[in-house]
Amino acid sequence: MQERSLGSTGLRVSALGLGTLTWGRDTDADDAATLLRDFVDGGGTLVDTSATYGDGAAEELLGELLGPVVGRDEVLLCTKAGVRRTGDGGVVDASRRALLDGLDGSLTRLGTDHVDLWLVQAPDPGTPLEETASALRYALDSGRTRYVGLSNHAGWQTARVASLLEPAPRLAAVEVEYSLLERGVEREVLPAAQALGVGVLAWSPLGRGVLTGKYRRTVPADSRAASAHLAGFVASYLGADAAPVVEALVTAAEGLDRAPLEVALAWVLGRPQVASAIVGPRTPAQLSAALTAATDLPDAIVAALDEVSEPALGYPERR
Repeated sequence: MQERSLGSTGLRVSALGLGTLTWGRDTDADDAATLLRDFVDGGGTLVDTSATYGDGAAEELLGELLGPVVGRDEVLLCTKAGVRRTGDGGVVDASRRALLDGLDGSLTRLGTDHVDLWLVQAPDPGTPLEETASALRYALDSGRTRYVGLSNHAGWQTARVASLLEPAPRLAAVEVEYSLLERGVEREVLPAAQALGVGVLAWSPLGRGVLTGKYRRTVPADSRAASAHLAGFVASYLGADAAPVVEALVTAAEGLDRAPLEVALAWVLGRPQVASAIVGPRTPAQLSAALTAATDLPDAIVAALDEVSEPALGYPERR
């Protein structure tokens, strides 16, 4: 598998990242072990998780597999903090205390003394960015993480945190949703990342599974859209707005004799600044399909997909 530089840093990550959103819940220990082994055997290195996935179950399961299944030195661990669990559900909290306590909890569950990349999972309007940036710097200085970044933040927030970390260390990455069905980050986040030398990690590059084409006629009983806890996650992409994009993708895939999944991944991986597309297969069969995805598309196909999925732009992005 191709490796790519993460922005302007010296860290190189695999073009596909392995997401663990379903681990410890929909993906059991046996399937998780197979996924991790197959991913590494296929040349993958970047494994993405979070303290919030399964309320920590994903990190615990991943930690149990490091050593018995793959060595810690075979993977790059990326995890996130900044969403605190309460009796009323998750609460965004990017305060210094919450972030560093969250990181320590993640390290315990993962069974390691450091992660390779640590991200603030969501912007917190109640905490000054100066405080959030100070936690990132402390995590680096204390050796708990090798690189830091942001997830789901706006372009201006990305630029502000990057400036607060200057002159060193550098903000290494932004992790954002990016696919043919969600191109909003092209307005400000991607230009900011390019100007700052920040690498982009694209989560849900398959449009929450919709770009596989499996929802064109019905909702499969074993799919995320039929799951009690993930149906809402998929529902926003099952409407009329997504249908023309999905149909264009399927037509392109048929013309190339490839699966829609492969073409959707290739489109994301062809975007500037994208270092890795993070897929979240629930089963080894789903991972196998992703690992064989094409990395290049004909220019005519890219242009057609760009046109049908073009995001609405206005002032000040377009005049």
